[in-house]
Amino acid sequence: MSALKIKKGSSKHSAYNLRPNFSDVQETHTIAVLVENEPGVLARVIGLFSGRGYNIDSLTVAEVDHEGHLSRITIVTSGTPQVINQIKAQLGRIVSVRDVHDLTVEGKSVERELALLKVSGTGDKRVEALRLADIFRANVVDSTLESFVFQLTGTPDKIDAFADLMRPLGLIEIARTGVAALARGA
Repeated sequence: MSALKIKKGSSKHSAYNLRPNFSDVQETHTIAVLVENEPGVLARVIGLFSGRGYNIDSLTVAEVDHEGHLSRITIVTSGTPQVINQIKAQLGRIVSVRDVHDLTVEGKSVERELALLKVSGTGDKRVEALRLADIFRANVVDSTLESFVFQLTGTPDKIDAFADLMRPLGLIEIARTGVAALARGA
């Protein structure tokens, strides 16, 4: 007990609160970063992650304003809420960064990814692969007598599910673009 007869940590609003308020829950966030399209910007953004030991689950970059020379970097990363806040704050301090948005926190967003999957098979496996592709709305973009290349657009979970079903049917190779995301609404 202190001289004021206040128990330490008795209230979360107390000046004597010694309880840590850090969370150890890992969250996945989609962060959109608008940057000036100049040499070295992507290296500085990636350097922020690698220098602090943060992982990038997905990364996409493309120029979105040719006249204004602006590019959009979409990063999917995971960490504790404190780590995510630190990432956003440090991204905002990079000189070439114009804007940082955490699409996970700011409201609903639309996330899509493009994947190309090469599946090899003959006979029943070939027919089953085509049937599953139809269910998932995957398009055949290349076909030989021994293989198909499917193009699939959707959420990362949808692409994972399709790939899991194609593995026993002869999935040879997969190429994914990474997540592209936009906030919904006005």
